[in-house]
Amino acid sequence: MPPTSVPRPALYPAAGTLVGLALGDALGYPTEFDDVTTILAGHGPWEQMSLASPALVSDDTQMALAVGRALTAAQGHGWLSPALLARALALEFVRWYDSPDNDRAPGITCLQACALLKSGTPWLSATQAGSKGCGANMRVAPVGLAPGLDAEERAGAAQLQAALTHGHPTALAASDLTAHAVHLLAGGTEPARLPGLLRQYALSNRTRYHEQWLGELWTRGPARTPSGFIARGWDEVLAVLDRLDTALASPRPDADPCLATGEGWIAEEALATGLLCFLLFPDQPLTALRRAACSSGDSDSIACLTGAFAGAHHGLAAWPAAWSGRIEYRNELITLATSWDH
Repeated sequence: MPPTSVPRPALYPAAGTLVGLALGDALGYPTEFDDVTTILAGHGPWEQMSLASPALVSDDTQMALAVGRALTAAQGHGWLSPALLARALALEFVRWYDSPDNDRAPGITCLQACALLKSGTPWLSATQAGSKGCGANMRVAPVGLAPGLDAEERAGAAQLQAALTHGHPTALAASDLTAHAVHLLAGGTEPARLPGLLRQYALSNRTRYHEQWLGELWTRGPARTPSGFIARGWDEVLAVLDRLDTALASPRPDADPCLATGEGWIAEEALATGLLCFLLFPDQPLTALRRAACSSGDSDSIACLTGAFAGAHHGLAAWPAAWSGRIEYRNELITLATSWDH
C-alpha cells in the first residue's frame, strides 16, 4: 500500500471539531429562520459573511458541551456504562435546562424532555418518542471524539444521548452516523471517501438494535420488533444519503444547499446538508461554514455540523485566530478538547 493511502489525522482534531461546531453555530445563529434572499440582503455576499462580535452561540454548542461533560464524567468511572452515561447526560441536560443562558431559541422537544427529566421521570418515559428533530445530532460530535471507545460503545453512546430527548429511530440513526463521520475524519479519512463509508456503515447497522443502551425504547413506536424499529431510522438516513450523492454528482456551490438535501430541521437532513456544505469545500473550511450559514433552513445547526466535520478533518489550524479567539465558551471548548487530543 503506498504511503499516501495511509490516513493522516490533522493536529488537534478534537479542538478543531469543537471550535468548528461553535463557529458554525455562531455564524448561522443570526440567519436561522431567514430565507437566502433575506440573508444576502442583511449580510452581503455569502462568500464574505463575517462572524458577529461577540460571537454568541445557540443551544447547539451549549448542548454539545453538555454531552462532552457527561462523557467525561461517565468515563471517569472506568469503562463506559450505559447506566452511568444516562445518569450523567440527564444531569447535564437538566443543568442546561435550568441555566440562565438557556435563552437561545432552544427546541421544544429538548425543553419538554428536559422538564420531565428534571421532575425525576426516567428517560425512557421522558423522551419525545415521535421526534426526530436535529437537536438529537447537533450535539453528538463529542461522542465521535472521546478516546477509548470501541465501535459498540461509540454507537451506543451516540444513540443514547439522542434518545434522552428524541426517541424516534431516525434521530438515533442520524446521531450514530454523525458521530461516526466525526470519528472517521478525526482519524484521517479523506473527505472523498466519506459518503461511501457512511453508506456502508448504515447498511451494516440497519437492523442492529443496541438493547444494552436503549432498553425498551423500541416499544414506544409502532414497530413489532427492535430490529424493525431501528431499520426505519436507517432507511430514512439511507434515503437522504441518496440525495447527498445526487447533489455531489452535480455540485452547485452557489445554490442554497437546502434545496438539495433538506432544510435541516430534522436529524437526517441536518446531517446530509451539513455534510454537503463540507464536501463542496473540503479544503476551504471558512467557505464551507459560510455556505452552510447562508441557507434557507436551520442555518445554525447545519453550519454547526459543517464546522464539526471541517474541524475534525483539518484540526484546530482550520480556524483563524481572529475567529476562534472570540467564540463564546472558547475556554470550555478548548479545555474539553485538550483532554482528548493528548
